[in-house]
Amino acid sequence: MKSKFDLRQKRKARIRAKVTGTAARPRLSVYKSNTSVSAQIIDDTKGVTLASVNVKGKSKASGKELGLAIAKVAAQRKITTVVFDRSGYRFHGTVKEIADGAREGGLKI
Repeated sequence: MKSKFDLRQKRKARIRAKVTGTAARPRLSVYKSNTSVSAQIIDDTKGVTLASVNVKGKSKASGKELGLAIAKVAAQRKITTVVFDRSGYRFHGTVKEIADGAREGGLKI
C-alpha cells in the first residue's frame, strides 16, 4: 500500500506535466509543512525562483495571509499573472485561501 506522501508525489508529477511557468507567466507553487505554509513564484524556463514567502501556521487564516504576502512581493517584482501549482494538494482549505488571497492582492491566476 502506498503512503499519503507517495500518492501526493504522483499527483504532483501529473500536475507538473501540464503546468509550466514562463517568464511572462511564472508558476506559483504551494508547499505545506507540519508547521507552516510557503509559496514560491518560479520561472521554469530559467529554473529560477523569482519570489518566495513563508508563513507560520497551517490554518485558513495563514493561507490568506500568505496569499496576500506573495501578491505584494510579486507586485514589487512587477509580476501580474501567474499559473497556480497546487503541488498535489486538494484545492480546498488552506490551498484555496492562498489562491484567493493572491487574487485579492492583485495577482491574476
